[in-house]
Amino acid sequence: MSADTHPTLQQLLRDAAPYIHAHRGRTVVLAFAGEALLEQGLEALASDVALLSSLGVRLVLVPGSRPQIEAELHGAGLRSRFHAGLRITGEAELPHVKRAVAAQTVDLIARLSQGMPNTPLEGARLSVVTANLVIARPAGVRDGVDLGWTGEVRKVEAERLTRLLDAGSVILQPCLGTSPTGEVFNLRAEDVAVELAAAIRADKLVFLTESASQLPAQLTVAEAAAWQESPALSAEFRLHLASAVQAVRRGVGRVHLVDRRNEGALLRELFTREGNGTLVTAEPVEKLRRATIDDVGGILELIRPLEEEGVLVRRPREQLELEIERYWVVDLDGRIIATAALHTFPDAPLAELACLTVHPDYRRGGRASQLLRQMEREATSRGLEGLFVLTTHTSHWFIEHGFRKAEVSELPVSRQAIYNAQRNSKVFIKSLAAPVAGHGSSDTPG
Repeated sequence: MSADTHPTLQQLLRDAAPYIHAHRGRTVVLAFAGEALLEQGLEALASDVALLSSLGVRLVLVPGSRPQIEAELHGAGLRSRFHAGLRITGEAELPHVKRAVAAQTVDLIARLSQGMPNTPLEGARLSVVTANLVIARPAGVRDGVDLGWTGEVRKVEAERLTRLLDAGSVILQPCLGTSPTGEVFNLRAEDVAVELAAAIRADKLVFLTESASQLPAQLTVAEAAAWQESPALSAEFRLHLASAVQAVRRGVGRVHLVDRRNEGALLRELFTREGNGTLVTAEPVEKLRRATIDDVGGILELIRPLEEEGVLVRRPREQLELEIERYWVVDLDGRIIATAALHTFPDAPLAELACLTVHPDYRRGGRASQLLRQMEREATSRGLEGLFVLTTHTSHWFIEHGFRKAEVSELPVSRQAIYNAQRNSKVFIKSLAAPVAGHGSSDTPG
């Protein structure tokens, strides 16, 4: 592969730096099905866990054990029994469930304890702790079926868990819980992960799950809930999506659904802006909002390349600070990825749509059209009759969005006075009496 087609190492590190800083000291609950350990193997997962820990992420690991339990039961000549999606754990099954989970836990601790030279965990020295942090109770009888030693989470020892994280330990919580009476219950890993994340108000809950490429990269809780019954999704993914909705509703900041079969997907999801999965949050991560003085730096960074190319007129920081109330921005997780400004004139019922810019990486999402519609709404609310724009590069886009070619003489007199004839910008005007156009996804300005 040539250096021209792939980012350099230094560029990758520079791009990841804001996310490395953002995740340092944050608490992440990482849940993964038992299949993840069979498909990818323990090595890749252990390496990612070691890297996250070395970057200062506080980690709670919650492995599922379904295939491991299945194999143990099969070896003992027992058949798995389920009811309403829950395993029936009877007297005969319980010893084998404990044996399978215990073996898996020891294997995972062993892999996370590696530190030999020339291995991904060289020098990591992870402190992995498993403890009786989950108090369980029996799930009981459901629809007349006794689930036996299948249980549900009664309580999480949140203070003890937090102290262990404060001490720098990686917490490994298997899908077994104990009761005050000394019994052991088989728990569903997804439920354990949600309860742990909610109890300690984790910053993130991450499910390593199957792919669901048809889902958007970001979903609000309401949007995710609407997808829960989709037949296009696997049963496993629907379960994880339902768990994500529950976790966010209970105060977990963000839930990520990441394809466990995609090598490096976890790291790309956490340390790149594009991500590599589906993010579920209470509110949209991407917001269209009015700019504030704190956005000046982000706007300047966005428009600087176009100013250097001569596409936009150069705007000094001082001018932008004075005019910041005229700007709207699209904020993606704290980064300004699009902007536009509305300038009004006392001598005419027209407003100028200026500085309409979308970051090159985000020009296929309809954001320019979104900003245009917002500028139209704002101009209309002020009783104005139309918008005009001066452009040297994107005439067709504005025509497609309802603008007509106009002459400089049609501009407000005060705007004509500062028109730069050397730039020879073309003038386009749109009447706000016409229907709002441009609901497509093609975003070519800036």
